[in-house]
Order: sequence, then C-alpha cells, then structure tokens
Amino acid sequence: MLTFTKMRKTFSEQISVPEAVTCEVDNRTMIFKQGSNELRRQIALDVNVTVSDGKITIESKRVNKKGLAGIKALIAHINNIFNGLREKFVYELEICNVHFPMMVKVEGNKLVISNFLGEKERRFAEIVRGVNVEVKGQKIIVSGIDIEAAGQTAANIERATRVPKRDRRVFQDGIFLTSKTGRPI
Repeated sequence: MLTFTKMRKTFSEQISVPEAVTCEVDNRTMIFKQGSNELRRQIALDVNVTVSDGKITIESKRVNKKGLAGIKALIAHINNIFNGLREKFVYELEICNVHFPMMVKVEGNKLVISNFLGEKERRFAEIVRGVNVEVKGQKIIVSGIDIEAAGQTAANIERATRVPKRDRRVFQDGIFLTSKTGRPI
C-alpha cells in the first residue's frame, strides 16, 4: 500500500512481517531472525525504516522516481529475506568436460577445480560465508538463506572456469548454471 501525502511530501510503504519472523532496526541495520537463522541488511538508501506492530514502515522524503525506486528496491530485498528465512535458495551448476576430466572438491571456504583443460595449476572459487556447497557427481548444489550470498557463490564457481579468447562452441568445458531455486535457466 503506497501512500503519498502532498502536505508532507513523502512516500510511505508498509510491509507485514510474517508471524515467525522477528525484525528490528539498529543504527541503519535491519536484523531479521527466525529460529536459529539470522540475516542482516544495511540500509544504504536515503529512507527511514521503522518497525512496529508487526509491520515495517519505509518512508522517503524524496518525492520523485528515485525515492519511489529506493522504496521498491528495499521492499524487494526484504521480501527476499523473508523467503530465505522460510526456505533456502538453491542454485544447481553442472560440470561439463569434453576434452579433459575435471576434478572438483570443496576445501574449507573454497571450491578447488583440478585438471581443468589439462592445466597443472588448480583453480579456486570462493564460497561466501553462510552458503553450503555440495558436489554430487557432475552436479554442484549451492544453497543458502541469503540470496545474494548464494548467487555470488554460484557466480564465483562459474567464473573460475571461464576461458578467455576461446570459442565456447568448441571449448565447452567448464561449470555452468543450470537452475536456480527450482526454476531451470
């Protein structure tokens, strides 16, 4: 529900907080908790955020497209947080090796790729904190409650096997994203 008050010249929007989720604002940081899961989001926009009576109120003093866009962007982030606290975000990647057999394993907070295109050096992809990565045969499953962290980890893995100055139609080796959160790409 978007309200526009001409006298005050502000945009205002309210979001209902799900029953099992607790939310609080502490010094430009929003903290969301459900059970043992906790997510934090910095408020970088020029908006005021308050929490009361199970509702989050977002107000912007900018009465233009940027003010409205800032409110809508923050609402999308908050909805992603609610979805992540309810169910993990899952990205599936597939290991494709046409020329040389590739070995992939998880070591601590890195994914190690060995024998990529016959290279002697190993390649590494960073696993962002709070994200779980599993290697099951030719599939890599990335899951986490934070959509940004899970997506960044999947991008790091895909980027680690990027081959510059090669035709992808010929050199089809690499790790590629095949689906995310139940939706095929």
